[in-house]
Amino acid sequence: MRMTVLASILALAATAPAAAPALAQVAEGPSRTFTARDLFGLQQASDPQVRPDGGAVAYVRARNDIMTDRSQRSIWLADLSTGAQAPLVVDDGNNFAPRWSPDGTRLAYVSAQPGERPQLYVRWVASGRSAKVATLEQAPNDIAWSPDGRTLAFTMIELDEGKPLGAPLKKPDGAKWAEPLKVIDRVTYRFDGQGYMKPGFRQVFVVSADGGQPRQVTFGKFDSEGPIAFTADGRGVLFASNRNPTWEREPQESEVYRVDIVDGRLTRLTSRVGPDAAPVPSPDGRRIAFVGNDDKGRSHEDSKLYVMDADGGNVRQLAANLDRSVGVPQWSEDSRSLYFDYVDKGVTKVARVSLDGRLETVAEGLTGGGLDRPYAGGEFSVARGVIAYTAGSTVAPADLVVRRGGKASRLTRLNEGLFAGKTLAKVEHLPVTSSHDGKPIDAWIATPPDFDPAKKYPLILEIHGGPHQAYGPSFSTDVQLYAQAGYVVLYSNPRGSTSYGNAFANEIDKAYPSHDYDDLMSAVDAAIAKGFVDPERLYVTGGSGGGVLTSWIVGKTNRFKAAATQKPVINWASQVLTADAYLGMAKYWFGKAPWEDPEGYWARSPLSLVGNVTTPTLVVVGEQDFRTPPSEAEQYYQALQLKGVPTALVRVPDAGHGGLAARPSQSAAKAAAIVAWFERYR
Repeated sequence: MRMTVLASILALAATAPAAAPALAQVAEGPSRTFTARDLFGLQQASDPQVRPDGGAVAYVRARNDIMTDRSQRSIWLADLSTGAQAPLVVDDGNNFAPRWSPDGTRLAYVSAQPGERPQLYVRWVASGRSAKVATLEQAPNDIAWSPDGRTLAFTMIELDEGKPLGAPLKKPDGAKWAEPLKVIDRVTYRFDGQGYMKPGFRQVFVVSADGGQPRQVTFGKFDSEGPIAFTADGRGVLFASNRNPTWEREPQESEVYRVDIVDGRLTRLTSRVGPDAAPVPSPDGRRIAFVGNDDKGRSHEDSKLYVMDADGGNVRQLAANLDRSVGVPQWSEDSRSLYFDYVDKGVTKVARVSLDGRLETVAEGLTGGGLDRPYAGGEFSVARGVIAYTAGSTVAPADLVVRRGGKASRLTRLNEGLFAGKTLAKVEHLPVTSSHDGKPIDAWIATPPDFDPAKKYPLILEIHGGPHQAYGPSFSTDVQLYAQAGYVVLYSNPRGSTSYGNAFANEIDKAYPSHDYDDLMSAVDAAIAKGFVDPERLYVTGGSGGGVLTSWIVGKTNRFKAAATQKPVINWASQVLTADAYLGMAKYWFGKAPWEDPEGYWARSPLSLVGNVTTPTLVVVGEQDFRTPPSEAEQYYQALQLKGVPTALVRVPDAGHGGLAARPSQSAAKAAAIVAWFERYR
């Protein structure tokens, strides 16, 4: 019999000890700790855009609507001379992706009104009036202004149903027949968060900024990818694309192109094996910056920063000694330096590099992105020497921060009222030395709000996904909810994590899971050595890559009292043959197809260790997960049932891989289910 998430949680909670801490707020006065209901009150700043004159910042505020159980985004404007802030558009829609016109008088943005597809708008800031630029058939992305402010470019899916496979029968008038066949011949035909993809190709369009009929300027059965940018003369648009005949089978290949917006002439500006993308022309028109890397067939490559002449010649790398992955660059006004973000040991920073190679970090502590787990993140923009970025901490989601003249000012305190009078979990850095080879491993440890170092606490090891991702000193609702329930929470960046250089990330290349397991166990040992962790009450959880490692861990050791594996990969052969990103997994993570190396796939599959498992293990997955499909979770659930290991399966309705915690009620319910499961074995 199929159970809903709520029913599953209630069933688990009913078996927990009566004295177990609850995630729900008791109606006996205001809570002094972070509660599940507080998820609806959280706000976060994102996508800051400095006005070209440096006098104001447009940014997006995201808040959770308790009535719709979804995030609601609105655009706000912060005046840097007065400090005044106000919403730019007041309506019931989701408004996002603000982009200033070159003269700073208008703001292009995307608005999604209830029940309608997203559309492109322009706001005349002085008059406070907005106009829809065009009625678009599909959602616009990657908005860019021409240098003269007269034209907007964007990318959009151009539908292409292809040729039918066989002639369909003619339906009699008034007949009610079944839906026609859906013929799929694309290599990538479904994607997490989108489901089965609309047949078609992403193309570049241009439209008058005053409104009009959009005009398509790229064509062919290839995708034109953003971010995009006009050339300095306004005659062309720069974008990335793989236009090889075998492009569908080359997930890590793209080149930078220029398309003439009048005659549609295409010019390829880069040519190497590897992804080149995110082209940005210098204001003086002489150069183009972009990011890319050489495809070496490894599971991870850091993105590097390059500049070339406007015609594609004289390509050279900047910041070559920075062993970190760089984000999308932004030019200084004088065309003599570039700004970019990068993550260093879990902390996001902004750097400036001059064309002669001088590098300096100009801002750090950026955060932003998903709130459920403490991933590194953050966004920035720069104009006239003003840097606007999103920054938070372990006890606050991202706010808007502006740096001028070497001084940083926090312009928003979006959650100050929500957190007033509350004691949140305290997070501290925990140095770890790996038992495998003595390598230093970064970790963080969160203690409960009423923490007493003289007591012994149960510990939850929380493992990040990716596996090429990084945790950092960022706010996390899961960490706060686990800590509020009385647990010490430990999270770390084992080998394979990004932000420690290419060599560290690729220690698990073609060998995942492997010694990342040793790093995680060393982190647990370091936490126990602090003296306040009870070694007899250890628990483990993680999602995606963290779900893989959770399942791997319980197959390698029985030191954990209970586990919760979230959206895991259990059998690498079935994963590669059912996941959306199967092509890249087979090519870069294994180097062979499942039938070419069945032993290798099996040796790295947690299912191969299920015979060793005795740890009670909860299995959690979204019902619309296309990255680690529900079939993976169900395999593990059924294997544990066959083995007689205590288990339960939680399916999150309508949730994908990346959106498992996107809706506040489901994020709270997922955390409650995991705590209830652990309490059952506490």
